[in-house]
Amino acid sequence: MAVDFEIKDRYDINDFIKLVTVLRAPGGCPWDREQTHESIKKNLIEETYEVIEAINKKSSGALLEELGDLLLQIGLHSEMEREKGNFDFDDVVDEICQKLVIRHPHVFGNVVAQNAKEALNSWDEIKKQTKGIKNQSESMVSVPRELPALMRAQKVQQRAAKAGFDWADAQGVFEKLLEEIGELKSALSGGGRAEIEDEFGDLLFTCVNLSRFLNLDCEEALTGATDKFLKRYITVEELAGEAGLELKTASPSELDALWGKAKILNA
Repeated sequence: MAVDFEIKDRYDINDFIKLVTVLRAPGGCPWDREQTHESIKKNLIEETYEVIEAINKKSSGALLEELGDLLLQIGLHSEMEREKGNFDFDDVVDEICQKLVIRHPHVFGNVVAQNAKEALNSWDEIKKQTKGIKNQSESMVSVPRELPALMRAQKVQQRAAKAGFDWADAQGVFEKLLEEIGELKSALSGGGRAEIEDEFGDLLFTCVNLSRFLNLDCEEALTGATDKFLKRYITVEELAGEAGLELKTASPSELDALWGKAKILNA
């Protein structure tokens, strides 16, 4: 059965909306028709990270492709809601346009924002008003639990700091870090799994606090540390092969020596 869609050399947003509708319609793609919000929600996360990967690699070609893949996810979710009679893609566009106008009174109204910080503060205040957020606790609770844990912790801490609930300086955080390490060691000596997990979580939370005081993004810092570890491990494996060593059977001193060389080579 032929589908009602015109094949072109170049498409626009209207073609995209119709194409998604055709894919979900009878006679379209069996896979697309079976999907639900729940079945493809992880695809949205995956495509978002692939956009970020393209940005990090500074690849315009990859970014072009990945933004399209991300747009497809938005199109599919919008089409699912259109089929239920709730809203469609045009409503999504209208919603974001309305929000942007309302939250930019320094562009479309009489509010003055001299710099990016003032513009962001204005955005935050209007967001609280439009969402009915009455206090900082509600603002903190509104941070999605589904965010990566480090990112969520940093956002919650930032909002607490805006209300004045924060350490005076980084020294206090360093002292708290040592305290949490001590409590984790104590839990490891005689605590159960739940207590150990709780203390380990406190330690991670304090590390995130420290990242804020150092003006670092904890997600990016950990990503960088993981990249560094991978690079050094690859070198360790290469050096072990050259020396005729098997990492599984190498002694602690041999592994330490290999790691030391890898650090020098990948300084």
